[in-house]
Amino acid sequence: MPKFVEVAIALPIDRIFHYSVPEILSNDIAVGKRVFVPFQNRTVVGYAVGFSEKADVEGVKSIISIIDKEPILNEEMLKLTRWIKDNYFCSWGEAIAAAIPGGIKKGKVSLGERIKEPNIKVEDFPRSKAHVLTDEQSKALKSVLEAIDKKEYRTFLLYGITSSGKTEIYLQAIEEMLAKGRQAIVLVPEISLTPQTIERFVSRFGANVAVVHSALTPAKRFLEWKKIKDGKVQIVVGARSAIFSPMTNLGLIIIDEEHETTYKQDDVPRYHARDVAEERAKLNNCPLILGSATPSLESYYRAKHGEYKLIKLTKRIDERLLPKVKIVDMRMELATRKRIEIFSKVLLDAIDKTLKNGKQAIIFLNRRGFSTFVNCKRCGLVLKCKRCDTVLVYHFEKKKLICHYCDYTIQPPDICPKCRSSYIRYFGLGTEKVESEINHNFAHARIARMDSDTTAKSGSHDRILNEFKNGRVNMLVGTQMIAKGLDFPAVTLVGVVSADVTLNIPDFRSSERTFNLLTQVGGRAGRGEDGGEVIVQTYAPDHYAILAAAKHDYEKFYQEEIVSRKELLFPPFINLVKITVRARNEELTSKTASELALAIRGADPAMKVAGPAPAPITRIRGYFRYNILVKDKDRLVMVALLRKVLPLFKRPHGVLIAVDVDPISM
Repeated sequence: MPKFVEVAIALPIDRIFHYSVPEILSNDIAVGKRVFVPFQNRTVVGYAVGFSEKADVEGVKSIISIIDKEPILNEEMLKLTRWIKDNYFCSWGEAIAAAIPGGIKKGKVSLGERIKEPNIKVEDFPRSKAHVLTDEQSKALKSVLEAIDKKEYRTFLLYGITSSGKTEIYLQAIEEMLAKGRQAIVLVPEISLTPQTIERFVSRFGANVAVVHSALTPAKRFLEWKKIKDGKVQIVVGARSAIFSPMTNLGLIIIDEEHETTYKQDDVPRYHARDVAEERAKLNNCPLILGSATPSLESYYRAKHGEYKLIKLTKRIDERLLPKVKIVDMRMELATRKRIEIFSKVLLDAIDKTLKNGKQAIIFLNRRGFSTFVNCKRCGLVLKCKRCDTVLVYHFEKKKLICHYCDYTIQPPDICPKCRSSYIRYFGLGTEKVESEINHNFAHARIARMDSDTTAKSGSHDRILNEFKNGRVNMLVGTQMIAKGLDFPAVTLVGVVSADVTLNIPDFRSSERTFNLLTQVGGRAGRGEDGGEVIVQTYAPDHYAILAAAKHDYEKFYQEEIVSRKELLFPPFINLVKITVRARNEELTSKTASELALAIRGADPAMKVAGPAPAPITRIRGYFRYNILVKDKDRLVMVALLRKVLPLFKRPHGVLIAVDVDPISM
């Protein structure tokens, strides 16, 4: 028995700690088990990751107790979490903590023995059978099955237009997997974990599916995790953390809507599930399928350059036509109508026609609230949040002005707080205002609104979608929640109220986001027999992202966008690390950020370092934020450099520094 156990602790300290093992525990200690250890002057949970003959410090303390009877981490999970540590600037303990269910991080052994109610009632879902595949689908499936047969790691980019039958390929590939006695993980964006997505898998595979997502209570999450660990299910469907499912015989990983930003974790460890999935597929010698109608630029670039195998689905199921897209130039509307209208004449007529035909419509705007800012016409004051550099948004139902970043709330004033005039006016629009305008124009319409205000209560998301599915609601107004993965055959019209909202965000990915959203939301139309149309209102009708989305032409968008990425040296030509320095005093923030940028440049003069510059929203929750961008072709080189520089950097009291590798927004 080696003398010392190596323990990783979920703290931002990049090292392993050595502890001795008391004689009485020596038979029970094993790699992959959790242990209670003394740390500074408290007891914390640690993870046994190895053994060694000698310790790196004098006076080694001994472990207090062993928590688990059986290891909760196998060798593969230890390798995967170690890879996350190396690539995403976190400690090994922090990476491990991300891979186990939250409820047992504090050292509990079990949770929720009382829960008898299963997460999903299988009997609620009618059983479904495999569909006959089209020629394109069969060819795609054949490529994947070859890799499954050979047990080889391979990444496939399944680029299929909306409604081209990507899900059926996933289902039949999984079926083949199960026949070989192996397991599959399917990741879907948090946003599309609707009953509709779950139904597709449960109706095909019954009780063999575990579902993991953020709306589950810690006890239910733990039970799903345990079910997977005990080998009671062979398929896991879930949001990004499902990539850590404790499977022992993994044969296939699928990431649906791989371009989605929700695959990136916001806090430490800030991993991207797509990259972690790739690493896990390598460790298991199994294929990975990335599916999307609008692949991320990075993935498409890799497929074009042979790193991934590109599979295209160019036709919709049953040869249904893609919806016709009309672009409405709102500058012309402005010139021909007396006041700024929310709906163009074209969209109003289309809504009227859709309702008269007894069909359904989706109206999309990526902004919640009633009006997006309140402004005094006399002195020009715009009401802002006192803790963030953002305007307050008026919410009609709550009769309040709310900050969408920190939830700061005030009553809307009747007179201007600055010049005391009564020229206070409401401008801009959000989903609430759009809903009230539709009510005003179409009194007989049955409308539901879907945004983070109306879906805050548990179960409300499903309730709204069910009402829409059953035809009790004939118009759905919403934010990006409604743009993804929903399949309603009676929807013949999709209206995009303002396509420019996402274009004007100061971020190198704003064109890509706009193209993706317009293509995805447009894909909700014409999924039934009746075809469909999409009407896009915009003040920038000539922008290539909007024109390419209108023609459903990803290739054209890619060609335009990749040129500017290359010129400006952004991904996929380079890897990025964003370092955010924040403090409550702006001068201190700016000064510290400048000193840190200088230290990084000094440590490696060849490294490309940009900034510091104020973040696009400089102040959030009372903290000023400055960003430094580090660019290099090799992610590991940048992380290694920062591991050298940051521990030596003297950070003033009250200053916080966050490192985000491969950030998805600025």
